[in-house]
Amino acid sequence: VGGSSAVSLSRQVQSTGGSSAVSKCSAAARGYIQDRFLWLLAGRRRRRTPLIHRGYYIRARAVDHCVQHFLLSTHSHPRTQILSLGAGFDSLYFRLKDMGLLHHTLVYEVDFPNVVCQKATLIKRMEELSALAGDTGGEGLGAIAFSGEDYKLLGVDLSELSELERALEEAGLDNEIPTLFIAEVVLTYMENSSRSDALIQWAAERFPQACFLLYEQVHPEDPFGRVMQQHFIQLNSALHSLAQYPDCEAQQRRFLAKGWTECSVMDMNEFFTCCVPEDEQQRMQALEPFDEYEEWHLKCSHYFLLTASKGMEPSWAPLLPSVTVPRCASPVGMAGLVPAAVCARLSGIPGLRRYGHHSVLIKPNVILTTGGFGEEDGQHCRVRNFHVLSKHAGFWKAGCVTRKNPDKTWGERLYHTVSCLSDSLALVVGGRASPSSAGLEMLWLKFPKTCDASDPDDIAVELVNLQPAAKPATLRWRHSTTEVTFKGQHYLFVYGGRSSLEPVLGDWYFLHTPELSNAVIAVEGAVPESRHSHSACSWEGGVLIAGGLGVAERPLGSVFLLRKLEHGFQWQRVETHPPLIPRYSHTAHVHEGKLLLVGGVWFHASSVPGITVIDLMTGLCLDYVIDVEHLEWPLMLHNHSSVFLPHEKELLVIGGGGNCFSFGTHLNPEPVSLSLNSILPSH
Repeated sequence: VGGSSAVSLSRQVQSTGGSSAVSKCSAAARGYIQDRFLWLLAGRRRRRTPLIHRGYYIRARAVDHCVQHFLLSTHSHPRTQILSLGAGFDSLYFRLKDMGLLHHTLVYEVDFPNVVCQKATLIKRMEELSALAGDTGGEGLGAIAFSGEDYKLLGVDLSELSELERALEEAGLDNEIPTLFIAEVVLTYMENSSRSDALIQWAAERFPQACFLLYEQVHPEDPFGRVMQQHFIQLNSALHSLAQYPDCEAQQRRFLAKGWTECSVMDMNEFFTCCVPEDEQQRMQALEPFDEYEEWHLKCSHYFLLTASKGMEPSWAPLLPSVTVPRCASPVGMAGLVPAAVCARLSGIPGLRRYGHHSVLIKPNVILTTGGFGEEDGQHCRVRNFHVLSKHAGFWKAGCVTRKNPDKTWGERLYHTVSCLSDSLALVVGGRASPSSAGLEMLWLKFPKTCDASDPDDIAVELVNLQPAAKPATLRWRHSTTEVTFKGQHYLFVYGGRSSLEPVLGDWYFLHTPELSNAVIAVEGAVPESRHSHSACSWEGGVLIAGGLGVAERPLGSVFLLRKLEHGFQWQRVETHPPLIPRYSHTAHVHEGKLLLVGGVWFHASSVPGITVIDLMTGLCLDYVIDVEHLEWPLMLHNHSSVFLPHEKELLVIGGGGNCFSFGTHLNPEPVSLSLNSILPSH
């Protein structure tokens, strides 16, 4: 890299540090992290979203967990030191000093010269900071920008290893005492991964008693990883080491090969589940209204925490789980491939780019899609328009629905359900506008009994408000609504979900159609765990419930059948072999005794969910990969809808994706057709 472009690149990397300080400051203001020094160093305040708050919470929690473990395990040593690489405007030193944890520990921070100059100026200007650090006036010596009693701030480019070594030596770093190296999203920005490798090896070779803490991104090639990579490329801060070290195992091998003798690694889903006490998990989850579970878990599966050590007595092992969570097996081996193809003639229709919507077959080959968040009139918003997909002469066509009464409030809803009850009537149940607002009222959708599948623009829908007797039952979202029959009568079985007051629900209601009164029908058997974002399908007069997100925001792998009996219904667990990998935000369909689960989010970052087929007679569970070779964009299989056409064995995936406020909105640009001929053989 030439001089000027290297300078501009370092500026881009530095700007991510400034943005990070502002985000941490916002998280502290909302109670996620306890840190009164952040706002003194960030310099400006800006309110961030709950998803960003959670991201910085887990990062701060992980670093604090490991640093305090280091200080605790080395408290018997007369002297120790911490070297924070690319520290930016981090407040770690001031927090540790304020908590009285630095009795015999020196802290060195290294970053680009202009960053540490700004930080040094801030510290000198703020009496609270300078009093804690105890300014000894040693700046100006070599790379030292600020010198305190137990704190040194050095301006050096980390990629110049010989300069770094010289500057640290001049500043008094002692190679012979226990040393903790911290690198939070720093090494990956180095343009050449051989330079970051050299730094890792140098630390192992020069320091006989050393620990290394690394927090970085991982899994660049799955759909979310591709979106993440693109985000950093657009910031001109490409993640360079990802190609060479794409997963946690590769990072572990990297450190062991560079001279470290012990190395543990876990992604942030595993860290949160295993190393954060349950009461603290609950405290964090209750801080703000939150409904971006998919993006939170996907983001956590794309960041990891690595701890490596050598020569430490006692050994340094901060990533030993404090709670044992039963580990589910990874996908055992994929049973085959399902080809994915874009639908000809459907590209470029913005109304189909959305998530949190609902799609339902209202006529043979006619699909109505409503609600969700997506693209409308050139901007991202809650989608007001309804859209129709219709198949005619082998091709899908799309059209925007005419609303007969456009003034009638739709409520701009997400995570609702739509159940088609006749050839001219569908019922909308629940949904929400924002996570802090109450669930929305039920609505009837009326449409013509006959419509021309060759002209989707010709379909008109009328919205009708209703005053149901079972109103409280339906003020929820991320629930399921499934048709059941009992003693010749038709009911809608409303199950699970969440509300503004309850983060997860496990109750159910039988709504008698068409008047929607709440019917009392006996249900026996062990009640399933509460859940939302599960799937539900009608089967043999009852309901199949699979997966979902349960209490403590953990994915579930259970499958239940609400089986019809003479006098009511009974919950029965469906045993699967091998056990179903816990997941949520998937869709499901039943075909000839087989339950098909499509996509979703799970905690196994080594692969993304494709299609799982469960044989309901034998419990055999097979996972199939979706072959995306012919798609030119990353296929997001969460927050999507899907419609199954049994005669053609075609599965149409509509929309999907999410709004990860760090990496931008990522939506599937067009519907995708999956051919299931290979996994559903004809009899």
